[in-house]
Amino acid sequence: MLVYVRGAGDIATGVAARLVRAGVSVVMADIAVPTCIRRTISFCEAIRLGEVEVEGIRARLAQTSAEVLEITEAGDVAVVVDPQAQMVGELKPAAVVDAILAKRNLGTTRDMAPAVIAVGPGFTAPVDCDAVVETMRGHFLGRVITQGSPQPNTGVPGMIGGYGKERVIHSPAAGVFRSDRAIGDIVSAGDVIGYAGDTPMFTTIDGCLRGLLADGVQVTEGFKCADVDPRSDASYINYISDKATSVGGGVLEALAILTDVFRG
Repeated sequence: MLVYVRGAGDIATGVAARLVRAGVSVVMADIAVPTCIRRTISFCEAIRLGEVEVEGIRARLAQTSAEVLEITEAGDVAVVVDPQAQMVGELKPAAVVDAILAKRNLGTTRDMAPAVIAVGPGFTAPVDCDAVVETMRGHFLGRVITQGSPQPNTGVPGMIGGYGKERVIHSPAAGVFRSDRAIGDIVSAGDVIGYAGDTPMFTTIDGCLRGLLADGVQVTEGFKCADVDPRSDASYINYISDKATSVGGGVLEALAILTDVFRG
């Protein structure tokens, strides 16, 4: 069974990991210059590096549909640059999962595959997808919705270690992002974690830098560039988050509901 996942950031990677461990083949699509910040646990880094490994699962960049099938048949995740999902018609996957997390629908429709699953706000089942999975931290995280929509986007990051919006660092200006920091660094409130052009950006809390945009990405004012984990445990940068794991479980459940892949 082949599942095509739109998006290859940290939440999408959590989805892909749970699918792969359940025996499902996965191809993931992203933009040519990914903007994810949790790069140590995001398969989209294969676009920049050619190959990455997250929690023992390898992802490799593919250029064609033939390469996608070669990679997935070897048991790895295939990653493609395909923001318009043009390869869906060539690959004919059993399911499409929209895990772009754009907070709105960027072109996913129910006719793309026999089963279409969306992740997060911006979708309504069964209007533009067969099922949608809740991404809001809290009591309903990871639940499968087959009638209706998930909770609307609040614009406020979920609480970790007592901090919410303080965790995320946004660019104060437009420019090309650069940083002398590395994911996993321990930082203190007031530290410079990067620059948009010549404009510095600072962290307001102590913690571990668990997310950081790649150098050279063009950013706009307000662009998400970094994430500080107040728990200060650098080992977490190597593991898919609790949120991504929960969402991945929801997608796996939705896939079981909508297909016969797990039925005898």
